[in-house]
Amino acid sequence: MKNDLVFGIHAVTTLLTRDPGRVRKLFMLKGREDARMQEIVLLAQQQGISIEPINKQRLDERAEGVHQGIAAEVKPAPQLGDKELDQLLESLPASPLLLILDGVTDPHNLGACLRTADAAGVAAVIAPRDKSAPLNATASKVACGAAEAVPYFQVTNLARTLERLQQAGIWVVGTAGEAEQSVYEANLSGPLALVMGAEGKGMRRLTREHCDLLVKIPMAGEVSSLNVSVATGVALFEIVRQRG
Repeated sequence: MKNDLVFGIHAVTTLLTRDPGRVRKLFMLKGREDARMQEIVLLAQQQGISIEPINKQRLDERAEGVHQGIAAEVKPAPQLGDKELDQLLESLPASPLLLILDGVTDPHNLGACLRTADAAGVAAVIAPRDKSAPLNATASKVACGAAEAVPYFQVTNLARTLERLQQAGIWVVGTAGEAEQSVYEANLSGPLALVMGAEGKGMRRLTREHCDLLVKIPMAGEVSSLNVSVATGVALFEIVRQRG
């Protein structure tokens, strides 16, 4: 079986806490014995997970990113799709908040969006299976543990999924620069799915047509748009403010 790699202190700690059964082995930088690393050592020992001391060059080669001295060899994460999403929709709380990413292909942006989604209390992140970023080691590292905490569903047909959410009583709100209402003017309380489009292109036409409402983030400067993860943070926390 092919193994994946998760690296970075937050990501590895969250994995050991939430899903230790996926971890096959840890690789730890030789000589690093600070408190944060000792916490990881203790978690691994409690689960009977082996730890291999490794020099910096070998760890750099394995992780291919900012590993902070720790990496975990893990079983591939289960792929969540349409069937699993249907199961989730049956058990959602009364007023759920979901995040839809339409065409976000950069794993760094996916990781940042997952991190923000976790902080905002998002129940799930949903993306189309095609032309979307994979939940790989880079996304997991940027997410700082959120990739192991917030479920990420990749669905076959996003338009059909939006219809399914609407049938479940969830209001679908898309973001678009040409929208008449700003994110601060719209009523964003209640069961809601926020749709964020790809940088530059925005949402695809069919996705836009399936939204109940379009909102925009007011821009005062010379820049015409925000990075998708920043825009996601702005919109999500306005929703959190209204819901609070």
